[in-house]
Amino acid sequence: MAQLEISNHPQGTSLKLSGRLDAQTVAPIWAKIRQLGACEVDASGVTYCDGAGVALFYTLAQGGATIHKLAPPFAELLEVFQIEKPLFKAETAPPIGWLTALGKATAEYKIALHTAITYLGELSAALHQVLRSPSKLRITEILVTASKNGADALPIVALIAGLLGMILAFQSAIPMRQFGAEIFVADLVGLSLVRELAPLMMAVLLAGRTGAAFAAELASMKVNEELNALVTLGLNPIRYLVLPRIIATTLMAPLLSACAVLIGLIGAAVVMLSFNIPIQTYISRISTIVDLGDFAGGLFKATVFGMEIALIGCYHGLQAGNGASAVGAAATQAVVSSIVAIVVSDGLFAFIFYLAGW
Repeated sequence: MAQLEISNHPQGTSLKLSGRLDAQTVAPIWAKIRQLGACEVDASGVTYCDGAGVALFYTLAQGGATIHKLAPPFAELLEVFQIEKPLFKAETAPPIGWLTALGKATAEYKIALHTAITYLGELSAALHQVLRSPSKLRITEILVTASKNGADALPIVALIAGLLGMILAFQSAIPMRQFGAEIFVADLVGLSLVRELAPLMMAVLLAGRTGAAFAAELASMKVNEELNALVTLGLNPIRYLVLPRIIATTLMAPLLSACAVLIGLIGAAVVMLSFNIPIQTYISRISTIVDLGDFAGGLFKATVFGMEIALIGCYHGLQAGNGASAVGAAATQAVVSSIVAIVVSDGLFAFIFYLAGW
C-alpha cells in the first residue's frame, strides 16, 4: 500500500512517498499531487515501483520537484526517461485560411474531373473497339445482367407503379369530385405517368437496386485484386465488365418504364371504377390525351436515366478505395450521385421540352 505525506515549511513543500507504487496505488496519489509545483520528494520508503510509479516520479520531476533517496533499481528506470528533457508536445496545425481551403477543394475537383473524363474516354474507346469487332462484345454477360436488372426488378417496379397510379388517381379524384370532374383524373394520371412519374420512379428504384449493385460488385473486385488480375491477363476491365452492364441497363430501363406506365394506368383504372367511371370512358380519355410523342418522350428519358445509373455505379465501383468499408462507401456514393444526376437531368428535360412546346 502506498502512502503519501505532505508537509508545508517556510522553505517550501516536501513530500514523503513510501510503500508500493503500482497501477492500483498511484491513481489516488496522482490526484493529490497534480497541482503541486516545485517541491522536495523523499522516496526512501518506496519498496516497489513499476511503470505507473516511474510515471508519477517523472511527472513530479517535470513539475520542478527534486527526488531524493530513490532506490538504485528504481532510479535507473527513471533515468531512462531522461527527466531533464521537457515533454514533447506536438505542434498544433495552423488554421487553414479560406484561400487555402478553396485551393485544396479546386485541386480535388480537378483530379475528380480528370478521372471522370479519363473514364468516359476509356469507355468510348472500348465502345469503338466493340463496334469495329462485335465478336469482342460479351453477349452472354449482357443477357445475364439484363435478366438481373430487368426481369428481376419487374416485381418491385410493378408494385410501386401500381400503388403510385392508385394513390395519384384517388388523391386527384377527391377534390375533382366536388366539381363533377372525376373524368379528368384520367388526363392527369395519364400524362403524369407517361411523361414524368413512371420514368422517374423507375430510375430511383433502379439507382437503389442496380446502381448500388454495380458499385459494390466492382468495388469488391478491386479490393480482392481481381481487376488487377484482369489487366495482367491482358483484358480491359472497361470493355470486359463495364460495357456489358451499361448496355444491359440502358436497354432495360425503357422496358421497365413502359411496364410501370401500363401497371400504373391499371391501378388508376381500379380507382376510377370505384368512382363509377366506366372503363371504356377511362380508356377513351387516356387514348385521347396521351399521344405517341408523350410515350416516346418518357421512354427516351428512361433510357437516359438508365445509362446514367450504370455509368455512375460502375465509375464509383472502379474508384473505390481499399478495405472492407470501401465497398459500402462506393455503393452509397453511387446511389446518391445517381439520384442527383437523375433529378438534374429530369429538370433539364423539362426545360428543353418546354422550349420545344411539348
